[in-house]
Amino acid sequence: MVELKTTSEIEAMRQAGRVVAAALQAVRERVAPGVSLLELDAVAAAVMDEHAAKPAFLHYRPHFAPTPFPAVICTSVNDVIVHGIPTRRRLEQGDLLSVDCGVYLDGWAGDAAFSMTVGAGRAEDLELIETAEAALAAGIAAAVPGARLGDVGHAIAQVAARGGCGVPDGFGGHGIGRHMHEDPSVPNRGRPGRGMVMRPGLVLAIEPMLVAGGDGRYHELADGWSLASVSGRRAVHAEHTVAVTEQGPLVLTSL
Repeated sequence: MVELKTTSEIEAMRQAGRVVAAALQAVRERVAPGVSLLELDAVAAAVMDEHAAKPAFLHYRPHFAPTPFPAVICTSVNDVIVHGIPTRRRLEQGDLLSVDCGVYLDGWAGDAAFSMTVGAGRAEDLELIETAEAALAAGIAAAVPGARLGDVGHAIAQVAARGGCGVPDGFGGHGIGRHMHEDPSVPNRGRPGRGMVMRPGLVLAIEPMLVAGGDGRYHELADGWSLASVSGRRAVHAEHTVAVTEQGPLVLTSL
């Protein structure tokens, strides 16, 4: 069942979103060659503790996972598309890193992600990041009252196609509120004018995941969580929590 949020509930989610944004900003500032993924996880955890927020990912176990997720953020490197587990691996110059973060604050969830290069990035990686951010912006712009969910997926897919990127099947955005994952599902592909009509109060996590080169196929790594591109090409992830309002889409996970 899709739950519409009131103005005060959206404001409460905005507070959770600010914690997510602060955690991601702290991680972004810490990224450098030689820094381990576990160090980045600790940085995000410290920000959550500072704001008395609870990590939404830690110990989370969906139906497909063999074990609960063991960290507070996802860190996906190079060909890993999403759900990468922080480890002792140290970042290297030129790595492509995606970071996904979710929190609960006062019972409300926030969820966002970004991608960046470690040090000076390759031109093709920077272009891939720009494409993901443009796809996210297009998806957000489509989240207006009276439009349909298919319009969001269509907007994302169009940007991805123009950038020559693959869109993994079966993974996309979702509703969010009292729980990290709520109805409706928000695929990164869609047909314009199809799907549920969006109404004020709907809150969505919109999250394009793109693979360079047009092949979006993926496979699961041995940890049971990480999904990597079959082609071995690099991948990126961009995400914001967004409220549909009468005034237009409102991003809840920005500082």
